[in-house]
Amino acid sequence: MAAPVLVMASRNPGKIRELRQILHDLDLCLVGLDDFPELPEIPETGATFAENAAAKAREVARLTKLPALADDSGLEVGALAGRPGVFSARYAQDRTAPVLPTDADNWGKLLEEMRDLPWGERQARFVCAIALALPDGRLFEARGECAGRIAPAPQGTQGFGYDPVFWVAEYGATMAQLGPEVKNRISHRARALRALREILVALQEDLARIGKNVGA
Repeated sequence: MAAPVLVMASRNPGKIRELRQILHDLDLCLVGLDDFPELPEIPETGATFAENAAAKAREVARLTKLPALADDSGLEVGALAGRPGVFSARYAQDRTAPVLPTDADNWGKLLEEMRDLPWGERQARFVCAIALALPDGRLFEARGECAGRIAPAPQGTQGFGYDPVFWVAEYGATMAQLGPEVKNRISHRARALRALREILVALQEDLARIGKNVGA
C-alpha cells in the first residue's frame, strides 16, 4: 500500500530537505510545491508566523485536495524590536522589484544594522509556526523556538537563511556550522514538528483515506 501523500507548502529546497529529514521515519510520501507547478504563489499577508502558515496550509489543501503542511518561520532580534520577523525571507528586498533577495542579502543587511551592537545586546531567536490542514477544513498548529545570538560575521556553509549568522551558545558555533544531524534536533522547525508529530501519527488512517479518495 502506498504511503499517504503530504504536501509541503514550499518551493524552498533547503526547507523541504530539512522537513524530509526530520519526518523521515513516518509512513508518509512528502512532496513539495514543485510537484504542482500549476499552483499559484500564495502571498504571505499575515501579521504573524501562525497566520501565514495557516493560510498557506489551508489554500494548498483546498487546491490539491490533499493534506498540506506549511510553516512560516523567521528570525526575531530583540535589539531590532523583533525585526526582521515575518519579513525575514524578504528583509533586504527592494520594494520596487519583484525578485526576492538572496540569503546573503538578508543577513548582510541584518549585520550592517547591528554592526555597532556589543555581544550582550545581540540576542535573537528563530521562530517557526507550523500548520497542518486537511481538505475537510480541519487545522492543527504547533510552534517551536530556538534561542541564540547574532554573530558579527557569517560562519559555516551548511543550512540556509540566517543560519550562518545565528550563534548557538551551547555548541559554540553558528547553525550553519552544526550540520543537519544537530540542527534537526535543536532547530525551531524541528521543535515545532516534534510538537505536531503525535498529531500526524494519530491521523495516519485519515491521511490514508484522503489519499484513496483523491486517487479514486
